[in-house]
Amino acid sequence: MLRGRLLTESLRVGADVRVPSLRVVRVGRHDVSASTSADQPKVWTFLDFEAPDEVADEVAAALAESLVSDQGWYADFEVGDDHVVVFPGRVFRYTKGDRAGRHAAVEYGRSAGVPSHQLDWGE
Repeated sequence: MLRGRLLTESLRVGADVRVPSLRVVRVGRHDVSASTSADQPKVWTFLDFEAPDEVADEVAAALAESLVSDQGWYADFEVGDDHVVVFPGRVFRYTKGDRAGRHAAVEYGRSAGVPSHQLDWGE
């Protein structure tokens, strides 16, 4: 079972993420004003989700098509021993513990405008 998190503020207007077997397991609103950039809202909605492993590519593609492209957003999830980090139009998938794979995703995130301290997904 893949498990991940999406910040709903990261979705572009008009986005419609549809993966039939995707299931929302938790939604929460949090004041994150101490760690946001000037372009980001001060309160975020965390949406935790899960889906069968076999739809990982479908989930990644749907998210990559749906994220706002100019404000430094990403979503991520774990599937098996892999970590998947999704940016607008770009997906990184690497085995947990693969430092080079993680580094590539972090560097891309920086280049896409994600504040360095937000490139902190767990493993």
